[in-house]
Amino acid sequence: MFPTFELFGKTIGTYMVTALLGVFAAGIFSCRAAKKRGYDENDMIVLLLVSCIGVLLGSHILFALTNWNALLVFFTHLPEIIAAGELVDSFLAVFGGSVFYGGLLGGMAAGFLYARCGKKKLDLAAYTDMVAPAVPLFHMFGRIGCFLGGCCYGVESDFGFVFEHSLVEAANGVRRFPVQLVEAGFNLLLFAALAWLLKKGVCKGKLFLLYLLAYSVIRFVLEFWRGDAYRGFLFGVSTSQLISIFLFAAAGCILLWQGLHSRRRVQPAAQG
Repeated sequence: MFPTFELFGKTIGTYMVTALLGVFAAGIFSCRAAKKRGYDENDMIVLLLVSCIGVLLGSHILFALTNWNALLVFFTHLPEIIAAGELVDSFLAVFGGSVFYGGLLGGMAAGFLYARCGKKKLDLAAYTDMVAPAVPLFHMFGRIGCFLGGCCYGVESDFGFVFEHSLVEAANGVRRFPVQLVEAGFNLLLFAALAWLLKKGVCKGKLFLLYLLAYSVIRFVLEFWRGDAYRGFLFGVSTSQLISIFLFAAAGCILLWQGLHSRRRVQPAAQG
């Protein structure tokens, strides 16, 4: 729709602006949540910054992996690419895009390593609870940016919007289902639900797992209305659907293990 706009003579990407708005909104929410609960805001800021590094790396790496043919060509012809002076252009072509699930997994890994292995050990359950609502809040802004930029798009549909200036040429000239806006709406609802649970102190230590369960279902279903097939398919489902299945199963198993573990601790206490 509006992939770029002019400001003070410079061309600015709409997605970049919405993503930054999402980062600020998520950061402000997380820091306020930490302050209200007596945790150090600086610890939260550092945790978010470290996680952001993981998000950036993970999102670009998974994008490259979903286009493994181009990735293979890049590495097998690397000497020729360097000799031709096309290293930067080729690198951006392979790693320049981003995939949300890659960013989520990368951010989770980086945040976990910092919380557990950093100089100052953090209460992982408490911090993940506070961060859980911030993830869909950020993602909501990101999906609005996707819609405005046309970097991802829905299937052809009688109901929807026609892109004319999308950065992806295949998206233009056809009425498409606004799957990005639908996902943004679900992320807003998910943020509201998790923020309410956090405020009420319900499901302590489980909010991030609940986020993974809920979002994986949302994403799996909405993938059927995605029209950007270039992200890759395997066994008849998209890469994102496979990751959704994995995350749903992993989060469900962890929640089940936590429930059984807490029950075992309660039973001896009750018997005593």
